[in-house]
Amino acid sequence: MSSDKRLEIYDLGLVEYGTALTLQRELVEKRIGGLVPDMLLLLEHPHVYTLGRKGVMENVINRELPCYRVERGGDATYHGPGQLVAYPIVNLNLLGVGVREFVNILEEACIETLAAYGLEGCRIEGKPGVWVGGRKIASIGLAIRHWVTFHGIAININTDLTYFYGIRPCGMEPETMTSLQQLTGRMVEMGDVKKLFGGRLAGMLGLKPVWLDGGRLEYLKVYKSSTTL
Repeated sequence: MSSDKRLEIYDLGLVEYGTALTLQRELVEKRIGGLVPDMLLLLEHPHVYTLGRKGVMENVINRELPCYRVERGGDATYHGPGQLVAYPIVNLNLLGVGVREFVNILEEACIETLAAYGLEGCRIEGKPGVWVGGRKIASIGLAIRHWVTFHGIAININTDLTYFYGIRPCGMEPETMTSLQQLTGRMVEMGDVKKLFGGRLAGMLGLKPVWLDGGRLEYLKVYKSSTTL
């Protein structure tokens, strides 16, 4: 375990994807160097598509939205308002956690969050993410550099699911996707979901959650978006 047993959690609100990507890469280098503690960034993105390491442009049908090719695992996915994106920047080596175990922890934190809304989330063998009744509510795509994680999990809360029709999400049909709003029949308070998920993830990692205003994250700067396809 890390000698610094806290997880700093930052609620950053709505952040352009390119800005968040640059921020993650900067924080990963600082975490590798021991300059920052383990962190969790909670945010939403404006409408955007991304392609992971296995992604092919043929899975991006809508070419009108920005699309980024990034170093995370997986294929094509969508991010947008109403979707909770969680980027953990944690040192797995210091936590004594393996990669597969960490994916399981992310999934379990999501499953326990869904349980608070009366929903039974589950895993499907060979398909990373979280499912409810055969439909996918959360997608996982990680990158790891020197045992420090970045990218992470995207959970559909009040997401406009029609944007998934602009891609083949992780090679699947878009109607496979669902959201917390769709399953509960009501709009869900995003702040409540953030508190539930962040607290559960910290606990599962054996860390104390320390909630900080996103505006206090001194490393958050205004970057020009880059690496757009």
